[in-house]
Amino acid sequence: MQALRGHRPEVTPVWFMRQAGRSLPEYRALRATGGSMLDACLDPAMASEITLQPVRRHGVDAAVFFSDIVVPLKLVGLEVEIVAGRGPVFTEPVRTAAQIAEVVRIDPQLVVERGEEVAAAVERTTAMLAEESAVRGEPIPLIGFAGAPFTLAAYLVEGGPSKDHLGARSLIHSDPAAWHDLTMWLAEVTGRFLALQVQAGASAAQLFDSWAGALAPDDYRRAVLPASAAALEPVRALEIPGALDIAGGVPIIHFGVGTGEILADMASIGVDALGVDYRVPLDVAAARLGGARDLTLQGNLDPALLFAPEGARRAGVDAVLRAGTAARAHVFNLGHGVPMDTDPDVLTDVVRQVHAWRMP
Repeated sequence: MQALRGHRPEVTPVWFMRQAGRSLPEYRALRATGGSMLDACLDPAMASEITLQPVRRHGVDAAVFFSDIVVPLKLVGLEVEIVAGRGPVFTEPVRTAAQIAEVVRIDPQLVVERGEEVAAAVERTTAMLAEESAVRGEPIPLIGFAGAPFTLAAYLVEGGPSKDHLGARSLIHSDPAAWHDLTMWLAEVTGRFLALQVQAGASAAQLFDSWAGALAPDDYRRAVLPASAAALEPVRALEIPGALDIAGGVPIIHFGVGTGEILADMASIGVDALGVDYRVPLDVAAARLGGARDLTLQGNLDPALLFAPEGARRAGVDAVLRAGTAARAHVFNLGHGVPMDTDPDVLTDVVRQVHAWRMP
């Protein structure tokens, strides 16, 4: 929390996107008891236990809530499943102006009205983290997250994952009005989902735009960034401080993949930290952001290095830590999520190396 607010602690904090998930044998054992991925996300006991697993195993400095970016769309009534080996798949893609008009008539407030399990899972998780914090002797915050409108729209328009997101990119140009309606509705839906987590006890919030890097910068600024900014408004409107917040409102992290050309745009909507993927060194990212004097950077070890020889991996971790000194503060992370085949012991070793490192 200190690092997100720009106060560089002596020990660099570290957590990993997708740290609560498939790379852990204890996760696979728990999920083998039955139910779908979305069932697990909406089961408070299971979601909280999965969220805590990497905290106990790796000693990371934050938990990230176990959920999925399509959960709020399921809550408002859209038919979606997460298909193993593929990802989110929607029964009815939303591609035409008529289909979009029908979808945006759904009240985004349904996320809150039907989100009791989500709130209960966050509350249960923060209580468990408080117990873990007492044992460790330092607070462990919970990071809530939600998908950005473009990434959600990309899944909705395609009906599932896509390599090039051509359907969504085409809609931006073929029907700008319908695109605007869809993404602004998604901003309300996903924004309320993020605010629900914060209100229930999450101490920080990350907006996750997996596919923003597929866009030309001008298209991103014109057709995507306004909706991303709107998605943060429900969190900004909350008048409750995060349980572990040190000043002001709840810190917000903005992360995307392949976003080297739009980093400054992503930072422009008033966030506290910017996640950088592995394609851009953190010192280069800081330079593109004017020195990053007012922004914490998060990232950005290439996940491929988790499978490299120990010497190469440790050199990579050291290079990321050194590059991170170019920003006002640094939260160590991967430049994307934890791959499912990662050796958990390797992640634990990365945490130890990060914690042992000191700024020159």
